[in-house]
Amino acid sequence: MAKSKAKRMRDKIAREGRRNPELSRSPFATTDLRTRRTKTKQELMSQNKHKQKNLISFYGDDGSFFVGKKSSCLSYI
Repeated sequence: MAKSKAKRMRDKIAREGRRNPELSRSPFATTDLRTRRTKTKQELMSQNKHKQKNLISFYGDDGSFFVGKKSSCLSYI
């Protein structure tokens, strides 16, 4: 992998004998402060894996149907 520009600059500063900026970082910079827990049974049961949207299907296979009234009005010219 390629080095980032910032990493190359830090390496150059360290080679020149100056203080490496990585040593000035807080000890908490690398720690993960998030608490993790497993989901409860209720949370697992209530989650939706794939959300369903109300989309109109091109082929009409979305389970809906239409019942229309046939017009019996004819006009003669």
